[in-house]
Amino acid sequence: MIHMTSPARKTAAIALLMNMTILGVFPLDVILPSFPSMARYFDTAVADIALSVSLFSIGLSLSLLLVGPLSDRVGRKRVLIIGMGVAVMGSAGCAMAQDFAWFMVFRMIQAVGCGSFVLSQALVQDLFIGKEQERLRIAMVTASGICISVSPLFGSWLQTWLDWRGSFQVFVIIGLLLILKAWLLLDDPSPPSDVRLSIVNAYRQVLRDRSFVGYWLISALAFSCHFAFIVVSPIILMEQLGLTPYRFALVLLLYGAAYVLGGIAAGWMNRWMDGNTQIVTGQRLIASAGVLMLALYHLWGLTVMTVMLPMILCTAGTTITRPIATSRAMGRFPLAAGTCASAGNVIIFVCGGLVSSLVSQSGEQVMNVLAITFLVLSGIGMGLNAREQRSAHAA
Repeated sequence: MIHMTSPARKTAAIALLMNMTILGVFPLDVILPSFPSMARYFDTAVADIALSVSLFSIGLSLSLLLVGPLSDRVGRKRVLIIGMGVAVMGSAGCAMAQDFAWFMVFRMIQAVGCGSFVLSQALVQDLFIGKEQERLRIAMVTASGICISVSPLFGSWLQTWLDWRGSFQVFVIIGLLLILKAWLLLDDPSPPSDVRLSIVNAYRQVLRDRSFVGYWLISALAFSCHFAFIVVSPIILMEQLGLTPYRFALVLLLYGAAYVLGGIAAGWMNRWMDGNTQIVTGQRLIASAGVLMLALYHLWGLTVMTVMLPMILCTAGTTITRPIATSRAMGRFPLAAGTCASAGNVIIFVCGGLVSSLVSQSGEQVMNVLAITFLVLSGIGMGLNAREQRSAHAA
C-alpha cells in the first residue's frame, strides 16, 4: 500500500472505511429487535437466538487472530475482499435458512468473514499519514458510536418492513458494495520481506513491546466503559425504568448525539493539543462521569436523566481518548499494521467482554457498579499513560 495523494482517492478511501464502520454494527446490534420474531420462526426460545450472538463473537475472535497477520503477508485487498465475500455468503445463508441448525452454521460463517473489519485500522495506517490518521480515527470512533446508538431503532424499522431477514439482506447489499469499492480503490503490492513472519512470531514481536500493549490497553479500557453501558442499558432503561423498546431506542439516539459532540471536541483538541493532553483529558472526563453518576443517582434516584447525563460525559471522554491511543499503538509497527490491528482488537474485545460481564451481574447495584467501573478504569488508563510518558522522557 502507498499513502494517498489524490483528494479524490482520499475521499473514496474514507467512504470505504466508513462503510466498514457502518456494516460492523449489523451482525450484533441491528438484529437485536428481531430476536422474538426469529424465535417464533425457528420455534425455539429467545435465549437460543441470543446464543447465536455468543457464537458469533467466538467466530469473530478466532478470525481476528488470523486476518491481520495474513494481510501483512499477502496484502490487505485480497484478505478484505475474501473476508467480505465469506461474510456476505454467511449473511445470505442466514436470510435463507429454514431451520435453526443451518442458521447457526451460516451465522458462524458470517462471523469468520466479519473478522476482516479489523483491517480498517490497518488501512488507516497504510493510506494516511500523521494527523490525518488521528483525525480519521476520531471520525471512525464517532461514526461507530452513532451507528451503535441508532441501530436498535433502525433494526425495529427493518423488523417492521422486512421481518427478521431484513438486517441480513441489507448486510448483503452493503457488503457487495464494499467489495466493489475495495476492488476498485485498493492496490496490493508485495509486502516488505521483513514483515513476512509466521503468525506466532508476528504476534510475539508486537506483544513484547510494552508501549504497544500499554496504548492498546488505554484504548480498550475507554471502550469498555462505553461497551459496559451498552450491555446493561436494556437492564437499566427497560427492566428497571420500564421503557418500551421504542422509547429505549429513542434514548439511545441521545447517546449517539453524545458521540457527535465528543467527536467535535476530539477534532478540535487534535488540532490544538498534544496527544498526551488529549488522553489525560479524555480519562478525566470518564472519571468525572463516574463521580457525576454516583452523585445524581444517590440524590435523585434512577431516572433517564441521571443515567444519560453522566453517559454523555463518559462518551465524550471515550471519543477523545481512543483515537489518539490507537494511533500511538498502531504507529509502533507501521510495517505490520495488520498484526497490530488484530492484536489490539483482541485486547479490546477481551477487556470489553470481561468488564461488561462483571457490570451486568451486579443486579440492583448496577448504577453504583457502573459508576465505580468508570472511576477504576479511567484511573488505570491515566496510570498507563503516565508510565508511557516517563518511558518516553527516559529514552
